[in-house]
Amino acid sequence: MTRSQRLLAGFFTFAGTMHFLRPREYEAIVPPGLPAREAVAISGVAEIAGGLAVISPATRRLAGWWLIALLIAVFPANVYMTLHPDQVAKRGVAADEIPIALLWARLPLQPLIAWWAWRATRPARGRR
Repeated sequence: MTRSQRLLAGFFTFAGTMHFLRPREYEAIVPPGLPAREAVAISGVAEIAGGLAVISPATRRLAGWWLIALLIAVFPANVYMTLHPDQVAKRGVAADEIPIALLWARLPLQPLIAWWAWRATRPARGRR
């Protein structure tokens, strides 16, 4: 495993675990109309599964696409938090205390993390 693959696996496994250790923070950013508790649990399991799948060479490529799809699926929650920090705050998370520039700045991070997932899990050159 490369260092990037180890970091990617750890990053998503940790992030998924946090869904269960601090669910309130994640539930607060789920857009209205969606079942927050279920969405957080499902995305947490998906992050853990994707992170662990990066470890094995047999599942690594699938893990990359899995994580990219997951990042696309959860992106609306980040947009919701950026556009409606006051509503997130009413759910108990002080998003309205985060500078709006930081909320906007974190949106481009999601495509960068998707690129990282793709790059870290693609087949090594010469072994395709």
